[in-house]
Amino acid sequence: MGEDHEHGPRREVPPGMAEQLDLPYAGMVSFGHRPFLTETQQLDEWRPDVAIVGAPFDIATTNRPGARFGPRAIRAAAYEPGTYHLDLGLEIFDWLEVVDFGDAYCPHAQTEVSHANIRKRVHAVAARGIIPVVLGGDHSITWPSATAVADVHGHGNVGVVHFDAHADTADNIEGNLASHGTPMRRLIESGAVPGTHFVQVGLRGYWPPQEVFEWMLEQKMTWHTMQEIWDRGFKAVMDDAVSEALAKAEKLYLSVDIDVLDPAHAPGTGTPEPGGITSADLLRMVRQLCYRHDVAGVDVVEVAPAYDHAELTVNAAHRVVFEALAGMAARRRDAAQAQPGPPAR
Repeated sequence: MGEDHEHGPRREVPPGMAEQLDLPYAGMVSFGHRPFLTETQQLDEWRPDVAIVGAPFDIATTNRPGARFGPRAIRAAAYEPGTYHLDLGLEIFDWLEVVDFGDAYCPHAQTEVSHANIRKRVHAVAARGIIPVVLGGDHSITWPSATAVADVHGHGNVGVVHFDAHADTADNIEGNLASHGTPMRRLIESGAVPGTHFVQVGLRGYWPPQEVFEWMLEQKMTWHTMQEIWDRGFKAVMDDAVSEALAKAEKLYLSVDIDVLDPAHAPGTGTPEPGGITSADLLRMVRQLCYRHDVAGVDVVEVAPAYDHAELTVNAAHRVVFEALAGMAARRRDAAQAQPGPPAR
């Protein structure tokens, strides 16, 4: 043990402590065991490509609460699969520097403060040219998160591809304008993301009512229901959705409500709706979107681990993020290999 003349004897890391950081079931919690940063100046020092941001907020939920525990569960409870992508043939983090930038501060029962803090933290990431990947939280967090991305890249320059069982375009729910059923309407009405720049996939069930869909038509939104997926096949709908997204805006924001999955694949969510898509289909579409489009932000929301079984939902949400990262990494790799000279990373 050495001597620190200002603070006394130095403590060295005990044998075996460093190894614990690589175990999926031990050590400090960060997404994918990536470096954990807390301050914006650390972002300037690291200059990562992607920063994970938690948004542990769920008081805008209409049914079962608990999504505030989603960010922690996705970080801590997911089975860590490794980082080499079999289908793409790449080591993800060789081509993409990713850090965990902790959580936005979301104090109990304070919607405006929480949403403002989410917007501020996501903006701090996006303003530095870093792609924010936000772990929710209920779906209301997309309002501040996507707004922050649009603030950086320009209102009207960002398109949203939105996977969900529900359109989330209600005007208000029981008088609440900031419900988890209203964020897409708020984004459209604010001008941050025009209705023409939305593509929604997976809608089904019994809500919202007809007048809301009439409003969506007036906004020239595009959506693909589960009935269409049943009739045409997922691959055909996926190809259309990707092409529509590419045609609508320079930048893409991807929002994934985990209840787009059938509850057999994701039971741990606040508003489960039977009849959804499979995790295999969702993961491939997320990967394809992030490979083909210039992604400016991603969120994965509505993971409520208290209702989960065998961590099905947590693992599905974790893999949504990994497939998004894999698509970004492959896009970067292929762009670098198309140019002369050594790869960027």
